[in-house]
Amino acid sequence: MKICFIMYPWEEVDPKKDSTLILIHECVRRGHTVAMATPSNLTIRDSLTMAQCKVFKRGQEVKANLSSFYKHAVINEKMLPLGGFDVIFMRSDPPMDSLVLNFLDSIKNDVFLINSIRGLREANNKIYTASYYDPKNEIIPKTYVSKNKEYLKEIIKENNTGKMILKPLNGYGGKGVIVLEKSAMQNINSLLDFYISGQEGKQSNYVILQDYVDGAEKGDVRVLMLHDEPIGAIRRVPAEGDARSNLSAGGSVTKHILSKAEKQLCRKIGKKLVADGIYFSGLDIIGGKLIEVNVLSPGGIGDINKLYKVKIQKNIIDYLEEQVKGKNSLSQRKLEHRKIVENA
Repeated sequence: MKICFIMYPWEEVDPKKDSTLILIHECVRRGHTVAMATPSNLTIRDSLTMAQCKVFKRGQEVKANLSSFYKHAVINEKMLPLGGFDVIFMRSDPPMDSLVLNFLDSIKNDVFLINSIRGLREANNKIYTASYYDPKNEIIPKTYVSKNKEYLKEIIKENNTGKMILKPLNGYGGKGVIVLEKSAMQNINSLLDFYISGQEGKQSNYVILQDYVDGAEKGDVRVLMLHDEPIGAIRRVPAEGDARSNLSAGGSVTKHILSKAEKQLCRKIGKKLVADGIYFSGLDIIGGKLIEVNVLSPGGIGDINKLYKVKIQKNIIDYLEEQVKGKNSLSQRKLEHRKIVENA
């Protein structure tokens, strides 16, 4: 299998916990051709979508320890056509630059993209879950997306729970997520000005208001989904004095066994994800409600492996190999059928 990871720079990888590195290590260990490129390395040459890639040398000794692998990996650089890969694995940090997807449009029928261009276009921001048809709020909390300050103030005033969650539409890693207390309405005006107009007042940004879910102070559940099934889950616990449970915001992790209701929620969401071309994702769940879907570079593989003594990267790469095998079989059959037609 030939696989290219479109990701953040190799130099920024944290070898002690990086989920992308875990996936790359498994691919190299299996003897696959593995390359990496950043979104800024994409280019078009002679009408071909290409990228300046870092390519792992085939046949090199693969250290079992991730830090040693990262330190000693032999990597060459070369400009390569992306259509020559079997799999393009999107692992860049959000938010997604839509131009990256435009580059990949030309190869979407030749390569297995995880996740698909359509899926990334629809799901790379928080509007994706906010637009779910869920009139009884059985799946997601009541959610509002707007940049109209007066409308948002009315929503806060009408809310019966006493507090709401405010976050930027394109934020990630818990950045900008705060709890709005209805009792502190005198601060709302200033906060909305800051979030919508920006620090310099030069831009207008969408924000999300969401009903506060009971139990959020205890953290959330991160579920990794492969195709339409959960393959691992952890509970992320906020640091003391912080409302955010993201690990990048100082949260910690513990084991979590999915309840029957959580499994049902995952399977229900999973069907929609696959239908939308989302094959690998991270779900954030609080109190049985879906808070976010992470489709670009969901983390947590290392934490799940450590807590449960498993290696879920094997499941993920097994899945990719099966997809490539199926695509190659179809291609061969198509070639045979074309030959039959040509010889008719």
